Order: sequence, then structure tokens, then C-alpha cells
Amino acid sequence: MVPQAWYLLLSALLFGLGIAGFAARRNSLVMFMSVELMLNAANLAFVACAREHEPARGSVAALFVIAVAAAEVAVGLALVLALFRLKRTVNADEARELRA
Repeated sequence: MVPQAWYLLLSALLFGLGIAGFAARRNSLVMFMSVELMLNAANLAFVACAREHEPARGSVAALFVIAVAAAEVAVGLALVLALFRLKRTVNADEARELRA
């Protein structure tokens, strides 16, 4: 049986990788993928902690995170498509020029 600390360590590494990807890139699609990676790292932590304590609560929390991630993908993809139609690029720096 794998110890809970290993799952939490993997979750922290994935979350850190997501933060690094979000901070280092200006491409909107890579930024959204990094946010998804961070949400999945949180899911892993919820499920790992729930395995030890109370399985139902961790699973419910993970389902809520999955629902938020699905909504974020829908809204984010719509924004990226609108930006691409307007500027012909998905660079996040170009979105700053849209301000009045």
C-alpha cells in the first residue's frame, strides 16, 4: 500500500508545475492547461486525504472541483476563441491591448 504522504507529495509537485507553467507562458491555451493541472493536483490531494479519513467527503469535494474545471474550460475556451477571432493570436499580451 502506498503511503498518503507520497500522494500528497505528487500533488504538491503537480501543483508547482502548474504554477510554473502559468507564470512562465503567455500563451492562453498553455495557461488554461496549467490551471487544469493545478485543479487536478487539488483533486489528488482531496482523494488521498479522503482515503485515510472519510471517503465520501473527499469524493464529493473532487466532484465539485471537476464541475468547476468543466465550467472553467467552457468559459476559457470561449474567451480564447473570441480573442483568436479578433486578434488572430492566443497570446495573453494581446488581450491587454483590448482595454479601452
